[in-house]
Amino acid sequence: MVGIIKRALIGVLMMFFCMSAASGSVLAAQFEDVPFKGIVTMIDLGAKKCIPCKMMAPIIKKLKKVYELKAEIIFIDVWENREQAERFGVRAIPTQIFFDPYGKEVHRHVGFMGEKEIVAQLKKMGID
Repeated sequence: MVGIIKRALIGVLMMFFCMSAASGSVLAAQFEDVPFKGIVTMIDLGAKKCIPCKMMAPIIKKLKKVYELKAEIIFIDVWENREQAERFGVRAIPTQIFFDPYGKEVHRHVGFMGEKEIVAQLKKMGID
C-alpha cells in the first residue's frame, strides 16, 4: 500500500513538473528538486542550439514517455541556466548524469549518448 501511495505521489509531482516545464526544460524555481528523491533520475545537461544536444532531443523525449513513473528524465539548458552547469560540474555539453533514488550520482557521460546506451544504463540501475 505504501508503494502505491509513493508512486501516486511521485506521479503527481512529475505531472506538475512536466506541466510547468518551459520548452522541455526545467523552470529555474524547480532546480532545487533535481535530482528527484525516490526515483531514478537522468539529467541531460545541454543547450537547445547545440548540435549533439539537438540530435539527442528526440531520444530524450521518447525515453521520457517510455520510462514515465519508472524514472525521471530531464533536460536542462545550461546556456539559459548557467548556474546549473556549475552546480552539476559540467565542463562540456551534452553531459548526462544518472542518479539513484537517493539522489547519489552513479554514472556520468559526456557527449552524445544514444538510446541504447541510455537504456543500458537505466537497466544497470534496475529500471526496465
